[in-house]
This record gives sequence, structure tokens and C-alpha cells, in this order.
Amino acid sequence: MNGRDAVIRSKRFEVDKGAKKIDHLEMMIRDFEALAADLDRQVQAEEDRTGVRDAAHFGYSTFAKSAAQRRDNLRASANDLREKLEALVKDRGTVEFELAQVSAPRETTRGSRRRTFRQPQSAAAR
Repeated sequence: MNGRDAVIRSKRFEVDKGAKKIDHLEMMIRDFEALAADLDRQVQAEEDRTGVRDAAHFGYSTFAKSAAQRRDNLRASANDLREKLEALVKDRGTVEFELAQVSAPRETTRGSRRRTFRQPQSAAAR
């Protein structure tokens, strides 16, 4: 294995690792959103049961307050994960571009060099 193959394998590994991280973050975001929706339903059910919908009211359910706080925390965490996801997607695009550049076939052949020839200068230019 030459150095180029090692670089290609390394870049492929980075792409695969990034894809796994992206999948994991997407799964976590979906889970957090599902948990937040469940807590939202629980808060609604508790408000319906007690008849008090104003969180500032002295008779507002303690359970509803704590469930609403957990729901808000889950939504904030999901938003933070979305920001991380955007950064990972951007990084993955960069790494995929680098992989494409590295793995592109080279058109160099052994022993060939690019030669540049100087144009003869005219007598007037001297």
C-alpha cells in the first residue's frame, strides 16, 4: 500500500465516522422531540384535570410545572443538537470533497514532466 492509498483509506474512515455521528445526532433529536411531545400531552392532561391553565396561578399543578420545565429543557437540547448537526454536515461535505480530490485518478505517468519553453526574444525587446 502506498501513501496515496493510506490517505484515501483515512478520508473514507473520516467520512464513515461523520455519517455515523450524523445518524446518531438525528436519532437523538427525534427521541428528544418525541419525549417533549409526550410531556406536552401530559401537561395538557394535567391542566384539563385541574382546570388551571395559568402557570403563574397559585393553584397550578406542581406536576404540570415540572413536566413543562422538562419539556422546555428537551426542546432546548434538541435545538443545540441541531446546531451540532449542521456543523457536522458541513464538515462531512468538506471531507467528502477532500476524498474526491484525493481519490481522483491522476494523469501523471512515470518519467513525464511538464516542460516550459521560452519564446525567443525579438531583437527589439532586448
